Amino acid sequence: MSDALIAHLHDLLDPLGGVTTRAMFGGHGVYVDGALIGVVMEEALYLKVDAETRLHFEAIGSEPYVYLGQAEPITMSYWSVPEIAMESAEAMRPWAQLALAAAERAGRKPKAS
Repeated sequence: MSDALIAHLHDLLDPLGGVTTRAMFGGHGVYVDGALIGVVMEEALYLKVDAETRLHFEAIGSEPYVYLGQAEPITMSYWSVPEIAMESAEAMRPWAQLALAAAERAGRKPKAS
């Protein structure tokens, strides 16, 4: 991930909390206050989506990140952001808040024993 993109993500997401990134999944994870809210794959940001937030992303024309697994395509629970969201922190805020809420719900799920 380019330094310019990292700096831009900080500009967009810092109002929500402490932003960090780290290599993972063949791309980079994007965290806000320790919660994984997105991934950057091929220099594009995809935000965390769940059943409660998916319709918002579908309605704007976003699509999930899909990669080719060993036998078939794998669809991740991270969806593209609207282009306008990449223009300012204000435009990104509602999308990032949806992703943060989805990440928080995922973190509260009980672990299988």
